[in-house]
Amino acid sequence: MARTKTTTRRRRTSGRKSTRTARKTSGSSRGRRAPARKTRKSRGRRYSEGAQRKVGKVMHEYKHGTLRSGGSGAKVKNRRQAIAIGISEARAAGRKVPKRSKASSRKTRSSKARRA
Repeated sequence: MARTKTTTRRRRTSGRKSTRTARKTSGSSRGRRAPARKTRKSRGRRYSEGAQRKVGKVMHEYKHGTLRSGGSGAKVKNRRQAIAIGISEARAAGRKVPKRSKASSRKTRSSKARRA
């Protein structure tokens, strides 16, 4: 029996690295498991119903164009500012609202210092 020579076929490349080797060097997560997520313990309600009502009333004013800012008395045109006004009013009324973040309190302190 005559033995035939088998040749392996080579892929033609365009002179650059194949995508397979490029993926391996880029740190692909193939075959690795994703780290387990930490489950957050439920903290209950962040905002009380009274606080939500207060923000709802302020948003109603904002939508009708009657909401004015406290300092200058100018009409509020920004939705986020309207929400912030509602939350601060709820906080002043003693409703359950999360504490202000350190970043936002730092911003207000620096803006007051500039005005003085």
